[in-house]
Amino acid sequence: MRSLFARACALMLSCALAACSMTPKLETPRLTITNVAMTSADIFNQQFLVHIGVENPNDLKLAVKGIEYTLFLEGDDFAEGTSKPFELPAKGETEFDMTVQTNFVSSMGRLVSRLNGKQTVSYVIEGKVVLASGLKRTIPFRESGEVNIKFRK
Repeated sequence: MRSLFARACALMLSCALAACSMTPKLETPRLTITNVAMTSADIFNQQFLVHIGVENPNDLKLAVKGIEYTLFLEGDDFAEGTSKPFELPAKGETEFDMTVQTNFVSSMGRLVSRLNGKQTVSYVIEGKVVLASGLKRTIPFRESGEVNIKFRK
């Protein structure tokens, strides 16, 4: 009886390990911020349109439930949120816009003081890609670069 139980456990463990080894390994999608533009502003709040490109290095199409992100501009926490769902083609790219809102005291004032008249800012975007299906449901990411920022006049 004990031998039968041990064999059943070994078989289940072997099946579980085989299933894990057959699960495709997902590479992290690459995110690039291509444009940041202020769309509205008052003394208390500013709204920005952030244009993002996403590249899928995987051989699988990814159904993305959302991208949970924190955006840093010039080293300061600028905005955070979650994107809308979208599909990312296998070995393909897609682009989308995110609307982010900031308040002057917490973000905008510090950013303007660091810019000193320049329009190119360094950014870091980090978080996780949340998948709608599959065994692996989240893929962490961290990307950085520079982007032009346009202020409403």
